[in-house]
Amino acid sequence: MVSKDAAEKALNLIRGRLCNPNFIFRPLCDSPDSNYSKLKFIVSSSVTEACNNSVLLLGPRGSGKVAVLELVLEDLLVEYPDMITLIRLNGLLHSDDNSAIKEIARQLCVEHQLLFSKMASFDDNSEFMIAMLRECGLAHKTIVFVLDEFDFFTQGKQRLLYSLLDAMQSVTSQAVVIGVSCRLDADQLLEKRVKSRFSHRKLLFLPPSEEDIYRLLDHVLSLPVDSSLPHDYAIEFNAKLRSMFSEERFRQVIDSYMNFSPTVQHLVKFLFWAVSDMDLKLGYLSFENFKSAISSLQRQPKMECLRDCSILELYVLVCMKRLEVKEQNSYSFSAVMKGI
Repeated sequence: MVSKDAAEKALNLIRGRLCNPNFIFRPLCDSPDSNYSKLKFIVSSSVTEACNNSVLLLGPRGSGKVAVLELVLEDLLVEYPDMITLIRLNGLLHSDDNSAIKEIARQLCVEHQLLFSKMASFDDNSEFMIAMLRECGLAHKTIVFVLDEFDFFTQGKQRLLYSLLDAMQSVTSQAVVIGVSCRLDADQLLEKRVKSRFSHRKLLFLPPSEEDIYRLLDHVLSLPVDSSLPHDYAIEFNAKLRSMFSEERFRQVIDSYMNFSPTVQHLVKFLFWAVSDMDLKLGYLSFENFKSAISSLQRQPKMECLRDCSILELYVLVCMKRLEVKEQNSYSFSAVMKGI
């Protein structure tokens, strides 16, 4: 009989793993052909060989672009603690060239303990950024610019991208520009003058394969046998888990998930649903937990919105649908009331 305390500890452990992107993506970084290894080589070579680089991380939302980037930066900051300055921008917040260059200047001032002027113009901040690139290059320190939602920076005249990439053409500068975008054609949005200064490196993030999914399942759900959890309980928990993985019905559930939304982000959501349904009295994950989780994920969003509607709201929606069938695209309150 499994104690309830042991089952609760196991549940909290797995939930904590699911909330930690670094833990989830770590097994996908072992291969030398992984995007983690490629991105780490690009950035580390810039740091050690004092050269400039630019790269785009492209892939659908939830494919792990930001998580892998954070893993790379975390590892490099440990390896080269005094040789990297990190500047982060987001296209949703800093798509305007003036606000973006001002944010770069602000972060550089904070990093190097300098006084930041809010009244500085775009040209002043550009000159300051170029001067800092030169000073950091002479000090063998690399500035890493992370541009999240990169496609938003391509709107307008692209003065920020041009200023940044043009400054990196100097032999005295030492910087890396990493763009992150869910648009696979993000590099095609660049102007000719900007594209000519871009290094044209792209890393494509694809949804995980079936083999990767099973590796992730085993990595996230298996309990450590050398922890505070009862040793016999952890061994039996892992044995039942791997036995369930080999069942044909479980493989059918995973196939249904892959047909529905095969991104790592949705896999984490799927596992969170399954783990949350674990019976603490039983103390083990069962097939029914995963079956109910896939059913929850496959709910129709329209049906979810209608589930909590009142009778009157449902009547109004039915009347609006009837008016739409009559090719009436606009509705008035009186027209809907007449339909009721």
